[in-house]
Amino acid sequence: MKAADKTGAGHGGARPKLGLETSVAYVKGIGPRLAEQLATRGVRTVEDLLYHLPFRYEDRLNPAALNELVPGTMASVIGEVRGSILLRTRKMPIFELTVGHGLHSMKCMWFHGTYLKDKFRVGQMVALYGRVEGSRSGRGPMKMIQPQIEVLPENPADEERMIEVGRIVPVYESLGGTTAWGAKLTSRWLRRVMWNLLEELEVDAVVETLPQALLGGAALPTRYEALRAVHFPAAGTPMGELQSAGTTAHRRLIFEELFYLELGLELKRRRMRERAGIAFATDAKVREAIKQVLPFHPTAAQKRVLGEIAEEMRRAHPMRRLLQGDVGSGKTIVALQAALIAMENGHQVAMMAPTEILATQHSLSARRILEKSKKNYRVELLTGSLEDDAKRRVRARVMRGEADLVIGTHALFQEQTEFARLGLVIVDEQHRFGVQQRFALMSKQDAVAPDVLVMTATPIPRTLALTLYGDLDVSVLDEMPPGRTPIATRRVADEEQAKVWEFVRGQVEQGRQAYVVYPVIEGAKDDQPELDFPVDVPVEAEETKSKTKKKTKQEKLFERPTLKSATEMHAALQTGALKGLRLALLHGRMDADEKDVVMRRFQRGEIDVLIATTVVEVGVDVQNASVMVIEHAERFGLAQMHQLRGRVGRGAAASHCILMTGGKVSEQAEERLNAMVRTQNGFELAELDLQQRGPGEFFGTKQTGLPEFRVANLLRDRKVLEMAKRAAGVFIEQTEPQISAGERVMVRQMLKQHWQRKYGLIEA
Repeated sequence: MKAADKTGAGHGGARPKLGLETSVAYVKGIGPRLAEQLATRGVRTVEDLLYHLPFRYEDRLNPAALNELVPGTMASVIGEVRGSILLRTRKMPIFELTVGHGLHSMKCMWFHGTYLKDKFRVGQMVALYGRVEGSRSGRGPMKMIQPQIEVLPENPADEERMIEVGRIVPVYESLGGTTAWGAKLTSRWLRRVMWNLLEELEVDAVVETLPQALLGGAALPTRYEALRAVHFPAAGTPMGELQSAGTTAHRRLIFEELFYLELGLELKRRRMRERAGIAFATDAKVREAIKQVLPFHPTAAQKRVLGEIAEEMRRAHPMRRLLQGDVGSGKTIVALQAALIAMENGHQVAMMAPTEILATQHSLSARRILEKSKKNYRVELLTGSLEDDAKRRVRARVMRGEADLVIGTHALFQEQTEFARLGLVIVDEQHRFGVQQRFALMSKQDAVAPDVLVMTATPIPRTLALTLYGDLDVSVLDEMPPGRTPIATRRVADEEQAKVWEFVRGQVEQGRQAYVVYPVIEGAKDDQPELDFPVDVPVEAEETKSKTKKKTKQEKLFERPTLKSATEMHAALQTGALKGLRLALLHGRMDADEKDVVMRRFQRGEIDVLIATTVVEVGVDVQNASVMVIEHAERFGLAQMHQLRGRVGRGAAASHCILMTGGKVSEQAEERLNAMVRTQNGFELAELDLQQRGPGEFFGTKQTGLPEFRVANLLRDRKVLEMAKRAAGVFIEQTEPQISAGERVMVRQMLKQHWQRKYGLIEA
């Protein structure tokens, strides 16, 4: 390894020996001015730069012979410069280079190539990489347009410094993004900077972060070796492993990231479980209270899960449990039975939902279910949109203990909300709450920790649940209530809407009811508050808007299509296709009392067709409803469509879900729609949802909870996640004698200094 270059880097003095914490200003090829700009992109230190990893690789290892080139393919070529010319055309200067080998030759062209005019001389050997194009006639020489080119060294000893050809070449995303100054920070520039950095960076400058016993046990390289091999893989490294981040070097960096994540989570969950909990009684009085709200025929799964919850609530340590079940499996009734155990023991219950709409629905459902009880349980709704006076009154009742069940959004774990005797926290996860928010609510009581029950409707693969819900025991509702029938799902284009409305009318004439769901409330001006999936319109739409009132062709191309709205279609259907039927409107901007009235009328059969937004996604149980029509289905996420479909099929009658699409459907939306038609299996749909959204969006971790990983991907790296979780357990249990005391200190310091600072996973 070369000694550190001590020449100045624009700082007017000796350049320091590079270490991971050294500013990138001292890296050859960067300097102070560019370092300031890179800092705005989150790259401040040598370590930040090293962890900007290639996102793919190109195999430029084996140059092709000129007579073997195939048009339309990417190829590496080595040849001799035979001539060059700068062509002055009316539009732009074009630099043309002729490269040959033996009897064969090839043309290479660069647009605006004036800068290449004096770069080459006849007889030089050059290496090229680019897409091969055939001649128009099919008989002339092959050519490459804008290929990457490198002059080969005359001294064979210098060949190891070739970084563009003759090797597997890393390809990087630009560090400049779309900034004005970022255009020059090409992948090629980054390759040169990374090569120089790794040439200068000494082995001992890359501090090891993992105990040797863990590395050896998993057959993983050191951190330094891994970083070198990820940026510049050795010849012979399988391309499939490189492209999927599956090399031992990649796995080492991924393992490190997931090991510290799991270690931080495990330490925090153990600290939480050391706290004193509440030992709830489940005597005859409590059992009678539960019996009063039980469904007529509870499933065996509901009985089993309630038993698991009750058993843990009896213990004097805080319950931490995940209640997992597909749409319609009866999670809400089980959660409310757990709430009854706490309330009958004189404690308060907090139920937290990710949105105001869902919180309102839970409030309505809870009131309906608890009405069956002989006791008058006091239910309060606390959301951010309540007026300040109303919030203060609700909080005052909660603080005085005059509320038994408090349902709300994130307002529940704000500092102003104080509970008199909080005993149970129920979290409707819906992927949108992260680990940190859950810990915040768990900590509302200082002396005694409340029990926590987390509900999730979408089945989550076990390995991912280990991380997102690793602090929880799991109960699964794997059985549907009796009487649930399969739902026939089909997709139709907007042009066939007349047939759809005819079908709906036919179902109503048979005594059935229907839902019709729209993505927005009030049409074009609506901000789509109730959609959980981004609209599939290119980002360029915002960047190509004309400043004049007249729209350009480009703007029209990306113009956001007008969506049908619940309000407008309620009026249109009432006087048109569904005239004569009893229609009602339901959406998230109606107040709770209005919603309650509409929902109760629909349940009593006084409404034939409910025109709604996704406000009906949860908490609506109408056994007579047999049709769910989702308009603009391409605008909905899989989780939402699966939830909406679960509103029907609750009775004995055959049920139907009709997905209507309008306008152009994106490739991803096609996948979602086809999956909905193909299966009702929640696990299969969850897998596709994960692939489309990515773990960050699927779990809501972009806003709260788990970190944005530098290397790891929770979906791709499930096996490494399992391995990291086991290793974290071994480290904490101290069952690996070969991990030295010094290494244990190093790991804990690393956890505090780096992971605590970034993610708050352990107390500093």
